[in-house]
Amino acid sequence: MQSIPVDTTRLGVLRCAIAPEAKITNTETQEVKRDRDGNPVWTVAVTVRQDGRRISVIEIAVSGQPKGIEEGQIVRVTGLTAFAWAMGDRHGLSFRADAITPVHGTPAQTKGGNA
Repeated sequence: MQSIPVDTTRLGVLRCAIAPEAKITNTETQEVKRDRDGNPVWTVAVTVRQDGRRISVIEIAVSGQPKGIEEGQIVRVTGLTAFAWAMGDRHGLSFRADAITPVHGTPAQTKGGNA
């Protein structure tokens, strides 16, 4: 699998779309995926909007539970890497980060309908 470092400064505003969830490897046993060091892997869905472009949602995996992140909140993603993958006829990109942290002082939801 080829890894591609991502420059998050070029992605525009990153906002939490779905709060952190444990990544499940087995739905029957609810077993949580673990990284090489045995830490649980969590995922956070993040919206990405570059100037003048449509909003995209990417799901980012991170080791350990990200703290203080709420839906709608602007986040900082550190050490983002994209991985190209292929399984049979399917292919795509997956994302992994060293850390996802809240940007303090940013409201999770804007009052009055202004965005």
